Amino acid sequence: MTTLFEPLHFEPAYRRVATTIENKIMARDLNDGDSLPAETDLARQFGVNRSTVREALRELQSKGLVARREGGKRLFITHPQTSDVASGVSRALALHGVTFFEVWEAMMIVEPQAAALAARKREAAQIDELLTLNQKFDSVSADSAAAVATVVDFFRTLARCSQNRVLVLAQAPLMRLLSPTLARMIDQVPQARSRIVVAQRHLIDTIRDRNAEEARNWMEKHIRDFKRGYELAGIALDYRVSV
Repeated sequence: MTTLFEPLHFEPAYRRVATTIENKIMARDLNDGDSLPAETDLARQFGVNRSTVREALRELQSKGLVARREGGKRLFITHPQTSDVASGVSRALALHGVTFFEVWEAMMIVEPQAAALAARKREAAQIDELLTLNQKFDSVSADSAAAVATVVDFFRTLARCSQNRVLVLAQAPLMRLLSPTLARMIDQVPQARSRIVVAQRHLIDTIRDRNAEEARNWMEKHIRDFKRGYELAGIALDYRVSV
């Protein structure tokens, strides 16, 4: 006999509670910084046990949607931080087996646009941040771990200069996927350090001068240089990224 219907699947009560609160957050009925009612009050409103509410809140905390202030008892609404988003997306991409070449292609789309927007929309103080990071990279380049951290900070700061939160969030997981092999490339390609310093300085100059087209061009050169560095270091472009 042909089966016409699938069995019904009932969500646990704690998940229905979590979903209801999450929907309120996504609809902006609950906003960043708003306090949630106490667990006992939530249990009364939902008509469930306090343990059910507690489990629902744990799920929301794991998603970065609620948090507890240090020393406080009440939970409040919070938005996931860029690092939380980057961590989740980069893990998903790594599990899908994406390669360095795919990450590089995505960077060739995201980074030049971020640089062009940064040139148009940057604030004066952000130029100082980029200069500081460039100088820091020049001074720590012998320490590959510190050098990688500074390179990543430079890209992140430049993305923030674009004043575009979508680009900032799109870039973050790419940086996490690039980082594990970047130290190897910097260590194995002698000219990598000096080329990164020079590219960063040109980018800073074009962004300071609000020259969007040149900023885009220099970022494209910079990202192509990363690919060439990986080739020189013997890191295969079909290498699967990890986090």
